[in-house]
Order: sequence, then C-alpha cells, then structure tokens
Amino acid sequence: MIDFTKLYKALEILKPNVQWTLVDDTDETSLTEDLFNDIDWITGEDSNGIAITTKTNPHSELTWTTVNNKMIELQTAYDGIGLIQRNREKEYPSIEDQLDEIYHNGIDSWKAKIKITKDKYPK
Repeated sequence: MIDFTKLYKALEILKPNVQWTLVDDTDETSLTEDLFNDIDWITGEDSNGIAITTKTNPHSELTWTTVNNKMIELQTAYDGIGLIQRNREKEYPSIEDQLDEIYHNGIDSWKAKIKITKDKYPK
C-alpha cells in the first residue's frame, strides 16, 4: 500500500486546495508515474453534490516530474535537517521543565542544558 502523505503534501504545496482521489488497489509501495496518471481530478460537483472527476489532469503545472521532484525534496528535507530536529525534540526537556529551569536557575543555566542536546545533534 502506498503512503499518500508525500503525494498529498507535494500537491498541496504545488497547488493549494487541489482536489483529487486515487484508489490504491495495487501492491505498489511507492507512487509511480502510472499511478499518478490514474488520479481522478475533481473539477466540480453536479447538482446532487456528487464530485465531477476526470482522469485528464486539468492542472498543467502538476506534471509527474514536478510532483515527483517535490516528493523527493520533501523526503530529503525529512531525512536531513528534519531528522536533526526530530532527534533534538525527543531529548529536549518539556517546555514546563525548561521554564522551571529558567525561573530557578536563570537563562544561562537553561542555555547550558539546551546546548548539550544541540551539540549532540549539530546542524
């Protein structure tokens, strides 16, 4: 089954509020050009409120190459700096504990404690 998160984020960045559906009835684990070309693009709704869809992509800026490149960019960011941020986030004290540190021991003490994690996971 495909993880649609990157596709959703890429499309939302490239064309905010674009509406689409895609049925994943394959054994694929990643989006392919063939699956991209199988997207149902929602172009409106009929008088009964039912979505009007087309397989013909009405958004010329949303090509397979453009969308795939954006998904790769998002994954690279997630794996790179995003990984550093996620590692740091796990080790930082809670906001409550940080504020308590500042209140009881001052900003310099707080900075020293935070620096330990920043040094452990440098950018």
